[in-house]
Amino acid sequence: MKYIFTVLLLIGFSAYGQEDLLKELENGTKDTTAVFSTFKGTRIINLQSIENPASKDLIFLISHRFGRLNEGISEFFGLDQATIRLGLEYGINDNIAVGLGRSSLNKTLDGFVKIKLLKQTADNRIPLSVSWFSSMAANTLSYTNPAQDDFLGGRMAYTHQLLLARKFSSKFSLQVSPTIVHRNLVNTPQDPNRVFAVAMGGRYKFTKRLAITAEYIPTFTDMPNNTQSVSLGLDIETGGHVFQLHFTNSQGMIDRYFVPETTGLWEKGDIYFGFNVARVFTLGKR
Repeated sequence: MKYIFTVLLLIGFSAYGQEDLLKELENGTKDTTAVFSTFKGTRIINLQSIENPASKDLIFLISHRFGRLNEGISEFFGLDQATIRLGLEYGINDNIAVGLGRSSLNKTLDGFVKIKLLKQTADNRIPLSVSWFSSMAANTLSYTNPAQDDFLGGRMAYTHQLLLARKFSSKFSLQVSPTIVHRNLVNTPQDPNRVFAVAMGGRYKFTKRLAITAEYIPTFTDMPNNTQSVSLGLDIETGGHVFQLHFTNSQGMIDRYFVPETTGLWEKGDIYFGFNVARVFTLGKR
């Protein structure tokens, strides 16, 4: 599945080259306006995208994962099970967004801030959009091991990401996100507290309302008990909103889980079908 990115890159760069040639043939002044809609939502699949809610907009985001497909007919191929995250994201202004969420997985509460640092311009004087993302998550599930001290610090995990994205054409966008996840308490002595990764996500729009998306999150920390997150999705644009369908080997829907704690293998059918759906509310004048 990781080779999906090779296909996306080849298709995307081909489209970019054709569009770039057309621009060179046009006469006129350079366009210094910021590029918009690098991605259509605040998530690519699992990953945070470079996009923020617009100023004074509140997004209610529902993320849903069914069980594994390989659980067979007795579990209706995973449809009898569900993991869900409910989240709110608010645009303080056009550059700063904050969010809160609650996941049923380990009854986890999370909060984040995302700040736009640079915006790609149409004339390529600024070739990339750049944002910073930081989040904090707390596992509120009761400890099963009585030997563990039940203290708040052990429940916490932190994620920091630098989001680097470029819209190569009206069809193709790519994002690379160097990532650090730190968990104060891990399950076994073999599990590292701090995990480094370079997350990658891409989007290719093949019709007016449909786009394929893909994510690959290689980690650079030795984790013998875990695998790397690989996801494939379909974006469906409906009246200014996006309904996202996807298949992934990650059950968790926040970075604290899908970066260091993915255990599924695509080749063994450890695949979760899921979706993201968002509703936008405008709360004030922009």
